[in-house]
Amino acid sequence: MIGIDIGGANLKVVTGDGTSIHYCPLWEQSPLREILRTYRSPGEQAAVVMSGELADCFRSKIEGIRVIVDAVRDIFPDAMFYGTDAAFHRSAVPELAAANWLVSADYLMERHRGCLLVDFGSTTTDIIPLVSLDALKGLTDLRRLQSGTLVYTGLLRTTLPAVIREVAISGIPTPVCPEYFACSADAHVVLGHITREDYTTDTPDGKARDRESCLRRLSRVVCADLEEIGEEGACAVAEAFWDAQRSLLCSAVDAIRRTHGTGQILCAGTGAALISRILGGRDLRRELGRGADALPAFAVREVALRRHGS
Repeated sequence: MIGIDIGGANLKVVTGDGTSIHYCPLWEQSPLREILRTYRSPGEQAAVVMSGELADCFRSKIEGIRVIVDAVRDIFPDAMFYGTDAAFHRSAVPELAAANWLVSADYLMERHRGCLLVDFGSTTTDIIPLVSLDALKGLTDLRRLQSGTLVYTGLLRTTLPAVIREVAISGIPTPVCPEYFACSADAHVVLGHITREDYTTDTPDGKARDRESCLRRLSRVVCADLEEIGEEGACAVAEAFWDAQRSLLCSAVDAIRRTHGTGQILCAGTGAALISRILGGRDLRRELGRGADALPAFAVREVALRRHGS
């Protein structure tokens, strides 16, 4: 049995041998079938969850669901797809839209009931109270945005103007320009939160991922060259972004904890190490290894094995 999580930007696969994360943007004629084909072997079963149906290459979510299901079934004809009803399906049904967060809760609920899961990924952050699986069933991304359990900011792909409006450059309040000059990965590389190897997505300008390249992109956020504002100015942009992103996430987590009365915080996702430090949470990588970086793929495999055996 293998577990597969198909997002808009990343394809995550968990097998009995380990975890793999592939940058696979669906909106760019992604090699989805080609990557999945490398995991096919005789008799291999696949349990699948998705959120990639929201990619804007599709006219609607149901169109995205159908395209993704067809692609998977070309490689794994007997694949099972987990839905927001917490059930497995064999065909393209609306319930398959954005169920990846729910299967993580489904897996963790038995052992960690009463805790709060914070999955800080490359694109979004899921804040999931592990109180009642029934209470979570049927929730859409729209409803989760409205409730605060989905915060659309992540470790790598967030554009800076989505979080900050101005930054102090040489002590002068300076508006940031709403262009896609830099992303959260640039800020986190410069601040030492991640390495260039962790910067797995495309860069905004298509150039390198080293620290100086990140500094140059951050300078563009205030319409400047790196030589114009210096490393200090570019770092100020990164620090302002992280201050705001951290505040956004901490406030969202506090609100959900108060609403649901949850206890210990469990941290997963590509940003698990970082978010666990600022929240005082438990990094699930200590018990799940790299499976915590791809928690929905890990979880859908475990839930499928629990329900349907090997």
